[in-house]
Amino acid sequence: MLYQGRLAGILEEDEEGFSFTYDSEYLAGGVPISYQLKLREAAYESKDLMPFFENLVSEGWLRKLQSRQQKIDENDRFGLLLANGRDLVGAVTVEPPPESEV
Repeated sequence: MLYQGRLAGILEEDEEGFSFTYDSEYLAGGVPISYQLKLREAAYESKDLMPFFENLVSEGWLRKLQSRQQKIDENDRFGLLLANGRDLVGAVTVEPPPESEV
């Protein structure tokens, strides 16, 4: 996840839910990406996608269109965020991790 083009942290999903961890270099001089996600070393963890990230996902007709065209379940908000996070309004960009080279 980038904030104003700078790596701010890593948003991940696993079988337990979601976590967001600020990048250590960002912690040294960055600003919180949200008032709910203050700067700290410990990861933020949640069973559901955190409201800040939840609100970055498209809604209504645009979400339906993205879901249909990208073949992503309309309820998979994390998947939709990863697929469309490069084109968000504002200072935040969400990108999928780079493909591992084999």
